[in-house]
Amino acid sequence: MRLAVDETLARQCVNTVKFLAADAVEKAASGHPGMPMGAADMAFVLWSRFLRYDPRDPQWADRDRFVLSAGHGCMLLYGLLHLSGYELPLSELEAFRQWGSRTPGHPEFGHTPGVEATTGPLGQGIGNAVGMALAARMLQARLPAEGGFHPVSHRVFVIASDGDLMEGVSGEASSLAGHLRLGNLIVLYDDNRITIEGETGLAFSEDVARRYEGYGWHVQRAAGHDHEAVAAAIEAAIRERERPSLIVCRTHIAHGAPTKQDSAEAHGAPLGADEVRAAKERAGWPLEPPFYVPQQVRAFFRERSARGTAEHESWAAQFERWRAAHPRAAELWDALRERRVPADITARLLEAAPPGDDATRNHSGKVLQKVAELVPAVIGGSADLAPSTKTLIQGSPSVGPGRYEGRNLHFGVREHAMGAILNGILYYGAFRPFGATFLVFSDYMRPPIRLAALAKLPAIYVFTHESIFVGEDGPTHQPVEHACALRLIPNLHVFRPADGFETALAWGMALERGDGPSALLLTRQKVRAIERQGQGPLADPRRGAYVVRGDGIPEVVLAATGSELHLAVAAGEALQAEGRRVRVVSIPCLEVFLAQDEAYRKALFPRGIPVATIEAGRTEPWRILAGPDGLTIGVDRFGASAPAEVLAETYGLTPLQVTSRIRAWLAGLGR
Repeated sequence: MRLAVDETLARQCVNTVKFLAADAVEKAASGHPGMPMGAADMAFVLWSRFLRYDPRDPQWADRDRFVLSAGHGCMLLYGLLHLSGYELPLSELEAFRQWGSRTPGHPEFGHTPGVEATTGPLGQGIGNAVGMALAARMLQARLPAEGGFHPVSHRVFVIASDGDLMEGVSGEASSLAGHLRLGNLIVLYDDNRITIEGETGLAFSEDVARRYEGYGWHVQRAAGHDHEAVAAAIEAAIRERERPSLIVCRTHIAHGAPTKQDSAEAHGAPLGADEVRAAKERAGWPLEPPFYVPQQVRAFFRERSARGTAEHESWAAQFERWRAAHPRAAELWDALRERRVPADITARLLEAAPPGDDATRNHSGKVLQKVAELVPAVIGGSADLAPSTKTLIQGSPSVGPGRYEGRNLHFGVREHAMGAILNGILYYGAFRPFGATFLVFSDYMRPPIRLAALAKLPAIYVFTHESIFVGEDGPTHQPVEHACALRLIPNLHVFRPADGFETALAWGMALERGDGPSALLLTRQKVRAIERQGQGPLADPRRGAYVVRGDGIPEVVLAATGSELHLAVAAGEALQAEGRRVRVVSIPCLEVFLAQDEAYRKALFPRGIPVATIEAGRTEPWRILAGPDGLTIGVDRFGASAPAEVLAETYGLTPLQVTSRIRAWLAGLGR
């Protein structure tokens, strides 16, 4: 165990953290003071005695990761980061929750130095931490040790709340963590038994410790305000190498507040000036100035941070010796840490694009093998659907309990946890993960997908069975609104490729992205390979939408995505045979197209030229291209259980029916 801190000084440090949080929430007139005050003791023990960090280099590769899953208590983290010497001056704490500050209402990755994950919705942080711990184990397994030194020796620590452990995503992720024996993961559970509505007993009476024992975790209990008890539990958790650890820390929300300790009022609202004053008086704390930090507290954290810097310097010296002794492993380290992707990845994948007619999920499975060959950082798996989503990396073993060398992940039937774990792997660095399931189940993943887009994480989602043409599986498994719903998420690129060429294009462009996630929507049914006849600058598929057929100035533009592109091509051929000038446009990714310059967008869809769109899903998004007078052909009701060809006929999605509708629409326009 690390040396204990002088009791008087430790109490001053804890009170500093408490009252920085209380003052910040009071000044902002909003926030959550109770959790930071209640968890300050155990957080101080962790940060002062165990956590490895270097504020001079927040990205030190072998630092311990600290995830505040209870993100509403972010002032706990901001206070610790400020005191520890991160680039977060006191003025930022004073600007808590204000426009332009680096102290938003929940921690945001990439926005505040030292914040390891964007934890907003409860439970996500635990899922992220599982991803981090898994990534660390996988990186560790790929590298040799040298003279007792290994470049990956860090741990992942979490502080989680009652609410985190109520959310189902934490249970999914924790179950998988126990199965995988992630002994580098330690969760401190802030068991204060209070949520917004009142005592947790209103809706939560299970024995969390026994549940986690059932998951295969190492479980302890500790008095959360007893520093030596918390320290002993953390020490025991560190010694446990084969199981993730849960430390149930019994705490009191708003600890030290005279009338609001253990009350729901302290959870999500300022304590009030009178309560803050009374709490400070009870603690013997100066009433003025607010945001007070004693010099001895600053000196303590300065010394503590210097120890972290020294640990970093020692690691760096050993790492250079390791690099010299293992040049091939060092090259792999660099490739993984930089998540290298060949600059010409899309071109190389297009060269290897699968030809012929086939389901795009099958095309994707073939492209994935080339991806795995070209990008060592690519790993991934599915929510128990790899045989259907075609997402096994051939020739690579599966990751399992104590076996982390492979590239194939198995998430089990846990879509929500899969999304959160993918984010954790990306927060960690070193790998480019993908996760796969049926498109209809993307609903289970929406929170982590949204957070990936917010945090600019380049996750890749492989969503197959992407339309009513799933057929006999019926309406419960036939996504109608899901492509539309995904397109509503800012910074998410949704690709719906039409054939093998566009599937390779989608994989390449997704791998090129470094500033946000991409979703690949793939068919179960066979689709036709498209013969592309477009030429010139409007025929560039990398711009999200491009000309497939029809040069010159058109009389009508037919735009389609995915498996409906062949309908647009067939209708275009029929109308051209009647003497009409038709432009057929493929839109593999609407978001990429809408980000193009205005000149390109107007050239592809000239003003005054009628536009018809075709997609086997909700039609509302396509008004942005079709306009009020355009034709949007799609599916605006639920599907049904029947063979795909019967559904195509019933829903008007055959070449003859689409052509007839377009012809009648043009006649109605007087064209």
